[in-house]
Amino acid sequence: MIVGVLGGGQLGWMLGLAGRALGARCRFLDPNPDSPARHVGDHVVARFDDGAALQAFATGLAAVTYEFENVPVESARALASRLPVMPAPEALATAQDRLHEKEFFHRLGVPTPRYRNVRDERDLLETVVKLGLPTVLKTRRLGYDGRGQTLMTVATDLSPAWEALRGVALIAEEFVPFDRELSLIAVRGRDGDVRFYPLVENHHREGILRVSLAPAPDVAPALQAAAESYAKRILTELNYVGVLAMEWFERSGELLANEMAPRVHNSGHWTIEGAATSQFENHLRALVGRPLGPTDVPGVAAMINLIGEVPDLAAAEGSEGVHVHRYGKSPRPKRKMGHVTVTASTREELLTRLTRLGPVGAPALSAVGVFSTTPALDPRPPEVSDAAGTKSSPR
Repeated sequence: MIVGVLGGGQLGWMLGLAGRALGARCRFLDPNPDSPARHVGDHVVARFDDGAALQAFATGLAAVTYEFENVPVESARALASRLPVMPAPEALATAQDRLHEKEFFHRLGVPTPRYRNVRDERDLLETVVKLGLPTVLKTRRLGYDGRGQTLMTVATDLSPAWEALRGVALIAEEFVPFDRELSLIAVRGRDGDVRFYPLVENHHREGILRVSLAPAPDVAPALQAAAESYAKRILTELNYVGVLAMEWFERSGELLANEMAPRVHNSGHWTIEGAATSQFENHLRALVGRPLGPTDVPGVAAMINLIGEVPDLAAAEGSEGVHVHRYGKSPRPKRKMGHVTVTASTREELLTRLTRLGPVGAPALSAVGVFSTTPALDPRPPEVSDAAGTKSSPR
């Protein structure tokens, strides 16, 4: 059985590894000849909108999915006319446009920050009058990892913000003084069975995910139930098949939807070692019509992204509960080069194992408030540094 994957980044690589245990081989289409996924499956090097390449890519596939949400929707729809594409292209189209995404959430009763479409500079002024300052101006499409957005805190910020982003479709969202950022990984099978992983607490710097703590500390059962209820509405409405990631702001014990990702997600990497079934295996199980695996979590975990470079981790790899993943990429500023997941039975044990990692573990220790000598996370208050929210890129 062969599953097609549009995109060949590290998410595709992890899908390919998960597929081997299921007897499913992955075939990847990606324009980058050095894509990480080339090591774990067939690799078609072509643009996502290359019609001839898409036809060749589709031959013999059981299903197609994406590991990169900026795949052209037209390409996904062209493939869907020949074979199952999951999640459906409509989910991809909704997630690619921040305005359509927020309108979709609103229609389903999923709470979000207040927002407005911005068509011109006059719209921007009227929006700021309605929403107040600070307000976040974002591109509706293609923004990720902090790109394509700017925070306006005073009236004199409006013109520079407009000049910086003008020329493309824009949306403005109210600034959210949130308590923390959370995400929920959900999966729905072809038979409608839905499973959820526990809420995860995420910490960013420069708009890039640095640390995920799983399960998120101090989550009230009602908050987990609310996140699952909202996600289930979305899954049902889209007749969704596969993994869906929902990103949330928590404010005073309530959830506000920031965005969704119709694919496996960076904040779910910890599930490889930290859950009974990884998000990658469950995504593939859903695609090929197999029963979903359990999403039980026997302990706690911290996932640390390695950004820009991979440090010397030889000593760390010999530590109990430490799992290092290298993506085989060439170093580049702000590039996701790999990740480290640390698992333990208790939070106290987790903190001990993170401490032994030294600088590598510092971001996670900082995230839980026990390590302050290394400025691993953004030194600004969290509501300033990342209230804008980001489209997380797997690249």
